[in-house]
Amino acid sequence: MTTPRVATISRDTKETQITLTLNLDEPFEPDIQTGLPFFDHMLTAFATHGRFGLRVKAVGDIEVDPHHLIEDTGIVLGQAIREALDGYKGIQRAGCFAFPMDGTLSVAALDLCGRPNLVWNMRFGNFTIGNLDPNLFREFYKGLADGMRGTLHFHVPCQDNDHHLVESTFKSFGRALREAVVPIGSQSALSTKGMLEA
Repeated sequence: MTTPRVATISRDTKETQITLTLNLDEPFEPDIQTGLPFFDHMLTAFATHGRFGLRVKAVGDIEVDPHHLIEDTGIVLGQAIREALDGYKGIQRAGCFAFPMDGTLSVAALDLCGRPNLVWNMRFGNFTIGNLDPNLFREFYKGLADGMRGTLHFHVPCQDNDHHLVESTFKSFGRALREAVVPIGSQSALSTKGMLEA
């Protein structure tokens, strides 16, 4: 019987309190509660297009600035990915997907390699989306890359508006992660070195 690839991670600081459950193999209706409706929508898009089960309960000092809550949620999601996959052995490891939304195309590429890195090749206009500074989503993905100990690239060949740009990153990341976690029928790391970085 295959071991369920599920993880529940909690983070409790003076700035945020977050509990997140991620199921990589059994999708269910996303249950996302962060107090930031646009962020809830983005996390729902990630789970839906990745076909993951996701529950998030997050509270924090959003009256000061949403930065802490968004960044810390990224960290916790990354940690959940890493815990659910137990060392990144026996999976495809890498994934890439280009997701179009009208006039926007974002490309997400990731490698679950044990080495955290984010390449963020996009720019936003001088206005908010859903009352959020769109630049905060770089901090989300930086926290996620650090938490999952993986390399994550986002590139945008074309864009029409910032809402589509942010949303397409969550959808493309979900699809790329779905590709990366596909089992390969082996319990070894997919690496010429025979191991991944710790």
